[in-house]
Amino acid sequence: MPRVATRRRYLMVRPTYFDVEYSINPWMDPSKPTSTELAVAQWEWLHDQFVRLGHTVELLEPRAGLPDMVFAANGATVVDGRVLVARFRHLQRRAESAGYLDWFRERGGWEVRQARWINEGEGDYLVAGNRVLAGSGFRSDPRAHAEAERFLGLPVVGLTLVDPRYYHLDTAMAVLDAETIMYYPYAFSAESRRILRRLYPDAITATGADAAAFGLNAVSDGRHVVLPEAATGLIDALRERGYEPIGADMSELLKAGGSVKCCTLELRAG
Repeated sequence: MPRVATRRRYLMVRPTYFDVEYSINPWMDPSKPTSTELAVAQWEWLHDQFVRLGHTVELLEPRAGLPDMVFAANGATVVDGRVLVARFRHLQRRAESAGYLDWFRERGGWEVRQARWINEGEGDYLVAGNRVLAGSGFRSDPRAHAEAERFLGLPVVGLTLVDPRYYHLDTAMAVLDAETIMYYPYAFSAESRRILRRLYPDAITATGADAAAFGLNAVSDGRHVVLPEAATGLIDALRERGYEPIGADMSELLKAGGSVKCCTLELRAG
């Protein structure tokens, strides 16, 4: 069956203030040099690629002192016009929430609230058709899952992450379409692996090398899948399944533990 792309609407934040000034995940090492200029160039390529694919990209203005704000996926989860804004675990990122609250409220037409429990947006909540796959273990509080289910109006399936390198769900899994995911099994607890095998028996499973290349931090429109170019095994597997993979160089942003999906928040209007 041919894969069908659907036009999407995304929110992104230019990495104007990108840097690695602290360490809140295993990928971040403040002693290693970073280039804001290179981060901006890689981000601009991604932004322009989405536009070339026919998607709408809106921008939230970056704020000084918030170097991780480029990772827009972490800022909220948006389903049918309802916006659940993140409540970040680490102090260094908590001020980002105000930017998302302001952006959605200023535009109107959205039902907006900030999460009560720690909840790092689409970093840990991936919408997959008529359900939300929700991660916990390192960032989002498991109590946030029930809150999201009530507010977003979709059943939430809780999954537990166990490898600190894959601290957000979107580093260990990508939703390709309503029925298909790809994921790295060993990022999950044994019980979560059983759940995923039951729900997605035909899922693409990543090797450790492809997971470490952040190949699962990908964005799919149902046909085109933008993912890190170093994830060559996943790229081959996607082609075999009829998807069109598009390799991206996001190496500078990976120094902060983020890549394609981290930079991309999907805006699902009602």
